[in-house]
Amino acid sequence: MYFIILIGLFFACIGNKTVLQDTTIPSTTKEKVLDTIIKIESKKPNPKTVLIHKKETLTPKKKPKTNVEFFNHQSWDNLLQKHVSDQGTVNYNGLKKDFKILKTYLISLTKNTPKEDWPKSDQLAYWMNAYNAFTIKLIIDNYPIKSIKEIKDPWDFRFIKLEKKWYTLNDIEHRILRKMKDPRIHFGINCASLSCPKLLNKAFTSHNVNQELEKLTSDFINDPRQNLITKNTIQLSKLFTWFAKDFKTKGSLISFLNQYSKITIDETAKKSFKKYDWRLNE
Repeated sequence: MYFIILIGLFFACIGNKTVLQDTTIPSTTKEKVLDTIIKIESKKPNPKTVLIHKKETLTPKKKPKTNVEFFNHQSWDNLLQKHVSDQGTVNYNGLKKDFKILKTYLISLTKNTPKEDWPKSDQLAYWMNAYNAFTIKLIIDNYPIKSIKEIKDPWDFRFIKLEKKWYTLNDIEHRILRKMKDPRIHFGINCASLSCPKLLNKAFTSHNVNQELEKLTSDFINDPRQNLITKNTIQLSKLFTWFAKDFKTKGSLISFLNQYSKITIDETAKKSFKKYDWRLNE
């Protein structure tokens, strides 16, 4: 009799017991453990509550891309390194022989113009490379010549097609690059002439454009062939009178020059401008 009573008490305890199931799950970067409360139905009217651990696998978030170039200028870089010296002189005969490579690069420019979401550095690199590459094409198409000015209206000749729109060199310089409000662009674009700032023998990219423009600006200002600078007298390239407004956005022309000049120029220094040499830079 006592045996039967004990058996009954044993099963009654099982029916009223709350069960806790604990599953230990390794912690990883790809898994998230959630405590989930679920209802377990029993034979009695009130369901019993069981706490279990539920494993949920999560897809790891993708890290944002960094150091992404929106345009590949490598083929242009290869041509410049091959045919342009450190001093900026250009081997137009060599470029003419490699015209197929240049043409392929120009076509790539045509098919992928800058979009609004491109960083400024990518847009700046694209448009300066485009200006320089199409200037080279213009010279090659008319070569041999002694000066770019032998070509009729070279800066207003509408020969540049980018996607569905036609441009001139003046369009790129005045309506695009100058609107970026960076006066250093005048030392990054090249007009194929001896008095122009030298043609850089590498392509501009989003990663190097600021550094290269700083160097080109400093080199041009301190080049005695382009500018003669003393404390009280300066004889400058005509670039500084043609585009005077661009160099005065944050002060005077003298204050701009003093950011780069190895000789500190007095604000009252006497200014004059040198004759521009339009002979081909070869």
